[in-house]
Amino acid sequence: MATIIPTPAGQELLSVRALTKSYAGADGDLPVLAGIDLDIREGEIVALLGKSGSGKSTLLRCLAGLIPPSSGTATYRGRPLTGANPGTAMVFQTFALLPWLTVQQNVEVGLEARGMSATARREAALKAIDLIGLDGFESAYPKELSGGMRQRVGFARALVVEPDVLLMDEPFSALDVLTAENLRGELLELWASGEFPTHAIVVVTHNIEEAVLMADRVIVLGSRPCGTIRASYDISLDRPRDRGAAEFGKLIDAIYRTMTGRPADSPQPLPGLPAEPARGRRTPANTPLPAASVDGLSGLAEILQRHDGRLDLAELTDELGLEVDDLLPLIDALELLGFAQVEGAQVGLTGQGRAFSEADVQTSKQIFADAAVEVPLIRFITTSLENSADGGLRGGFFRDVLAHHYTSEQVTQQLEVATGWGRYAELYSYDANHEEYLLDPARAAKRLPGPGTSWTGGF
Repeated sequence: MATIIPTPAGQELLSVRALTKSYAGADGDLPVLAGIDLDIREGEIVALLGKSGSGKSTLLRCLAGLIPPSSGTATYRGRPLTGANPGTAMVFQTFALLPWLTVQQNVEVGLEARGMSATARREAALKAIDLIGLDGFESAYPKELSGGMRQRVGFARALVVEPDVLLMDEPFSALDVLTAENLRGELLELWASGEFPTHAIVVVTHNIEEAVLMADRVIVLGSRPCGTIRASYDISLDRPRDRGAAEFGKLIDAIYRTMTGRPADSPQPLPGLPAEPARGRRTPANTPLPAASVDGLSGLAEILQRHDGRLDLAELTDELGLEVDDLLPLIDALELLGFAQVEGAQVGLTGQGRAFSEADVQTSKQIFADAAVEVPLIRFITTSLENSADGGLRGGFFRDVLAHHYTSEQVTQQLEVATGWGRYAELYSYDANHEEYLLDPARAAKRLPGPGTSWTGGF
């Protein structure tokens, strides 16, 4: 198989300079990306790697011209973007096919929007369908296809317009492991064959091994307090890449340490951006709850305790057989509760974390409750209920307040986690039939008297 190694002299296709992206919130702008400088050159595959919340998908959409930067510039072949980037095409995680159209019609959608004739559309679509291995499925509808075949349609639809740069947002994460491996391998074979109708690829992923397998350059994004480029790695290994090779393993380890570490000499925040909030100043707006259940974070604490309270993160993922994105929310949850600290590439239990993992069930619940009530969103819900007239509030109240800071999907996720944590801590309950949060009776007996409805949740 041919090997493609981009050269520094490759023509610059996409570029961003000092790019920031913020979204308006009730308390002012909420930063997502800060000070991003990045070039995408002809002949290279670039992986944007980072855990959830690092802004990698937002950066991809800025490159595509789908969302404008708040400041800084995004350019295509030296020209500033003022709308959708004419030199890119996107492949999405969720396929995004039109269910009422056939495979061929889905592939032709972009060409029709460009005003291409029916004959020319058909010829180009059939060529793309053949290239991506969909021969015989031209008249099939998406509901007739497996997940892998539907994603092939997504690839064909993007490639048929022959973009300069193919942008892919976690294109394999919705597929089973074997299907993803097969499709990833076929894509790399096409890239190496010289038949690929595009000059560069940018792929968003949270999977370190996938990034090293695919990319010529891996860009690691961090998210404290918002997305910045933490490091860049040039991957000069020949393709096809050997997962068992020593150099491959060294790269995985180095990138893992960068992605998960909390270096003591981390850079100061850029001017005009908030520093990472101190524990006492954290709010539900700037400190989202990690997507971690009590069972999950308790299990991780117990595993760490069995290893004398401390373990290398790479060893931990190997032992548990988890991907980085599966493990980090659990670690973030332990950190948020004050049960663990991450130093470099190691995670260790604090004294409070050891007590939590060693205690009997009732004592463990009390330790959790004492820690959870200091977590901003849990504190906000609890305090609001304590100050309500009857110790109860409709779920819609909390949804409306959070909606100033999060998308609807994020609001749902935040409240699902908060409900589970609050129930376990016996701070409050949730009545799904009436969509109402209720203060725990024991806590209600201690609350301040009076019919006031004020709250001091600390947004």
